[in-house]
Amino acid sequence: MATPAAVPDVFLSGLLFYDIGFAGLPAAPAAGAEVWARERGTSPGGIANFAVALSRLGLRTSLAAAVGDDITGRLCWQQLSDDEGVDLSLSRQVPDWPTPLTVSLAYDGDRALITHGSAPPLSPDDLIDMPPPARAAVAHLGAEPQAWIGKAVAQDTLLFAAAGWEEASRHRDAILAQLPDCHAFLPNDREAMAYTGADSAKGALAKLAELVPLAVVTCGADGALAIDGTTGETASVPGVEVDAVDTTGAGDVFGAALVYATLAGLPLADRLRFAALVAALSVRRIGGATAAPRRTDLDRWRRNNNRPDYAFLDDLPHE
Repeated sequence: MATPAAVPDVFLSGLLFYDIGFAGLPAAPAAGAEVWARERGTSPGGIANFAVALSRLGLRTSLAAAVGDDITGRLCWQQLSDDEGVDLSLSRQVPDWPTPLTVSLAYDGDRALITHGSAPPLSPDDLIDMPPPARAAVAHLGAEPQAWIGKAVAQDTLLFAAAGWEEASRHRDAILAQLPDCHAFLPNDREAMAYTGADSAKGALAKLAELVPLAVVTCGADGALAIDGTTGETASVPGVEVDAVDTTGAGDVFGAALVYATLAGLPLADRLRFAALVAALSVRRIGGATAAPRRTDLDRWRRNNNRPDYAFLDDLPHE
């Protein structure tokens, strides 16, 4: 394990992937045919999308994850630690376990994913005895509660939770039972409706707001909506129009930007606007983590788009 850095602003735990992306496909591949892509890219993925996006926004970021001691795992470790400045002192390289791998095929404004992997031999609680006293934490919820989450909450850490489509179909009740310990829950619209049984994103949001202080439902290019029970705010914002190349990891990048904006103390509508912008800028390039924008990208967009609803960007601190 690496030597711990300073106390992080945000601590994260979740499943790490290595992503290989192909973009600009004319159509989905068919059996017996070859399809050429206009672009390709590689990147750490999964929880790394959150970690890199947070680090690029200027927050001290620490990640606890199992990483395979194979070539893709070593690439993930080097990129996260050396290139992106993510503290990996609570992560561990695991011999004889292949790092999960995802291939993303982007076409028709969306993407299809092919994934190979197995459950890590180390659980989050195996990696995390006592979480650092970070201002916020990001966790991927599973069927079983994680002891470290309760320890983080006891230290007044704001816990932002995510859980995927598979959990909604297999462990719905177990996930919902963990939400009262969280500060925020960040599903997309399909996941939110699956968790709540609602027939609309708005209906799902209302039900989630009964379980967690900050309920947020993302709707892809259509934006996001949220209810903050701690402030009494309700907000809905549209997406930011860009020429999308690859939407892989956009939801994670949105979540990371929301964490940043929450720690910055922005009103709810501006938190959603900021997150929508950061996510939109990320889909202009291939990949998830490596496409996450930096503050210089946000400043450039602001100079070229003098929108009054984004005037708050001028007051955000730089690194």
